[in-house]
Amino acid sequence: MQVTGFEKINTKKCRVYLNDEPAFWLYYGEISRYNIRKGLEFSADLKEEIYGQVLLKRAQLRCLNLLKTMDKTEAELVRKLKTEEYPAEVITQALDYVKSYHYVDDLRYAKNYIQSKKETRSCQQIRYELLGRGVAEDLISRAFEETEPVDATAQILRWAEKKHFDIGTKDTKERQKFYSFLLRKGFLYSEIKKALT
Repeated sequence: MQVTGFEKINTKKCRVYLNDEPAFWLYYGEISRYNIRKGLEFSADLKEEIYGQVLLKRAQLRCLNLLKTMDKTEAELVRKLKTEEYPAEVITQALDYVKSYHYVDDLRYAKNYIQSKKETRSCQQIRYELLGRGVAEDLISRAFEETEPVDATAQILRWAEKKHFDIGTKDTKERQKFYSFLLRKGFLYSEIKKALT
């Protein structure tokens, strides 16, 4: 591989191109320290030093900083590091590092998410949201098994109270409208029938 160019990102850092492809970014001081210049052969030793000593440490610190304020899933960390242009192998190693200390644990994340949302969201809605955050389907199922079950009947009755819905006083059209609302919230038809009959 050969250094084929640079692209200024801001006054402090710049993107390095290897074989005409964007590879990573460095601060100008790091480019100077490692004597990286156009036409330089990017040897295995130089790659190991930059990836291992500079980029990996920076990615690990970035992960820790992101986790300081809020729990994140593995996929959320990967997405964030990708947008910040870390190489794939550096991302993998940074995640291995935070996982080794159990700072990232998708099963724990899923359990906590279920616990915090079970009063206001249906099981299906929670499941879709966790999938959207990158939690694997098998971990979501396991988290549901290991946490207190969501009481769909109580949730539906709360929605009925909030929407001033009384099954005895509503006609078929109004019932269908409320059922549709609950279905969009992720409740199963069988759960709705059980709660409202």
